Amino acid sequence: MTRFRPLHRTRLLPGTLICPFDSDLPARVEITDPALDVMTDLRRVPAVTIPADSAIDVAMQRMMHAGVRLLLVLGEYAAVVGLVTARDIMGEKPVRIAAENRIPRDAVKVGEIMVPEGQIEVLDLAEVGRSTVGDVVLTLREAGRQHALVMEAGDPPQIRGIFSISQIGRQLGVTIQSTGVVQSFAELEHLLVNSG
Repeated sequence: MTRFRPLHRTRLLPGTLICPFDSDLPARVEITDPALDVMTDLRRVPAVTIPADSAIDVAMQRMMHAGVRLLLVLGEYAAVVGLVTARDIMGEKPVRIAAENRIPRDAVKVGEIMVPEGQIEVLDLAEVGRSTVGDVVLTLREAGRQHALVMEAGDPPQIRGIFSISQIGRQLGVTIQSTGVVQSFAELEHLLVNSG
């Protein structure tokens, strides 16, 4: 027969903090480190998703709650049908769609402003596994993107990871502005030039 025992209880100490989330990524990286060191692996961290028929304000709230700036948009059978970023929601597209359809801005749906699956460029996991942080930074810079999705081949293929330029900046120990590609990569350009 299994015996159970009550656990010892104490009072919460003043100034107690919540344990920080561990994304399983190293806190600091160098530009020459493996690219996988800066990839959010969706096998270890759950993807933040939203249905295409959700209101854009709901999507923004989900981003703020999760601390992300990109949501994967899901359709039938949990298939990825698009992606939406904070920039998409806060930009002019929702205002334009609301005006064209004569609806309030808060009635605009994620599916109306998302980047549809056919326009999403992805990186191959096998190639990412042979790449460096600098390769990823250069790729994002060349594409003018803040994020990149990583796809793992299979039947069916799966989104395995996400690169975020702001996450990479934190891990490199540089501040990256999210207001534009040129500003965002000024310090990283310096790192790339000086590490080559």
